[in-house]
Amino acid sequence: MSDIAIRVEGLGKQYRIGGSRQSNRTFRESILDTIASPIRWLRGERNHQETFWALDNVSFEIKQGEAIGIIGRNGAGKSTLLKVLSRITKPTKGRVDLYGRVASLLEVGTGFHSELSGRDNIYLNGAILGMKHAEIARKFDEIVSFAEVEKFLDTPVKHYSSGMYVRLAFAVAAHLEPEILIVDEVLAVGDTEFQRKCLGKMEDVARGGRTVLFVSHNMAAIKALCDICILMSKGKVSKIGETGMVISNYLNTDVRSEYVRKQPIPKRKKLHIYGVRLLKNGIVENTFYNSGYLCLQIECEITETIRGAQIAFELLNEQDECVFSSTSQDQNGTKDVLLPGRYVFECQVNLNILRSGRYQISVASSVPNVEMLDVLENHVVFDLLDDSSPILRLGQNRRGVVLLNLPWTIQKG
Repeated sequence: MSDIAIRVEGLGKQYRIGGSRQSNRTFRESILDTIASPIRWLRGERNHQETFWALDNVSFEIKQGEAIGIIGRNGAGKSTLLKVLSRITKPTKGRVDLYGRVASLLEVGTGFHSELSGRDNIYLNGAILGMKHAEIARKFDEIVSFAEVEKFLDTPVKHYSSGMYVRLAFAVAAHLEPEILIVDEVLAVGDTEFQRKCLGKMEDVARGGRTVLFVSHNMAAIKALCDICILMSKGKVSKIGETGMVISNYLNTDVRSEYVRKQPIPKRKKLHIYGVRLLKNGIVENTFYNSGYLCLQIECEITETIRGAQIAFELLNEQDECVFSSTSQDQNGTKDVLLPGRYVFECQVNLNILRSGRYQISVASSVPNVEMLDVLENHVVFDLLDDSSPILRLGQNRRGVVLLNLPWTIQKG
């Protein structure tokens, strides 16, 4: 008997961008389009549609009982791959063979009926997986306990918060004994404690001889759960192998810590940002630890005297949330006069308030309430890793976008 759980051969998924939309048209519109098409053709008009391959010639095999991580930048094809494997999306070409029952958690709400209660959705999902009523009933209490939604079990799930929705959806997917469990980044919706529970449950599933596919931008979670990792890039499998090696390759090659504009300064542009870089001890770097500092360096060309100009940046996390922002006016005020010439702005960023993960930086220049001068969005990216500090490790368990080690006092009343 073969020990293969998933076999993918030459898989491709193509999408069309632009052009006329074929769906959601009325009967009248379809008739008029049919009549008009020959006329447009004679006039030399064409229905141009740009296409792109979200997946392109993807091939790999996964054995039963393996926990596989799938990583890559946004737009690499990770979620499309999981949708094809979950049979939500039909491939354009290629073949997928799945040996076993598949449970997937790809988006908040996947597989749930919003008008039904949590109780009804547990039984509905079990039936979709091909389980008998008695099998679902045997696991029912365990699912409810794991999801922590006992009080709302008979409430329609359309009234659930996103966190409650994900907790119940994951509990159903993981506890109804699928041979293959597929989980996308959706777990990021849950709080830290629940994420830990989910990772523990996925470890139990893998140890039980079942197969787990896990997409995440959290490299620590991938490394803790998965022995094998697939790196996706531009719809292709860029690398597959031991998790630590693949993650190291990803961190070192897929992060840009320096960006320099090569085009000339446009005419009548007062200020031009031509370089942004991240430095550690004076050296361009793309990986930092959350016990130190990052030096953000922004180089500008000013073509005419400007009063009150500022340079600003935003730090964004993996969910594209702005963690914090800062401007050069925070320290220097608003009355500085900048004469024509080249300038280098530097800001020291204390990293010990940040959680580990991937961050990107956008920079801009403006005269507040007067005009925007220049913008560079998301052109530099870096990875932040945990160090060995017990305080920082403790902090990672707290909720919030940032980690603050605030001073406390205690006095006897």
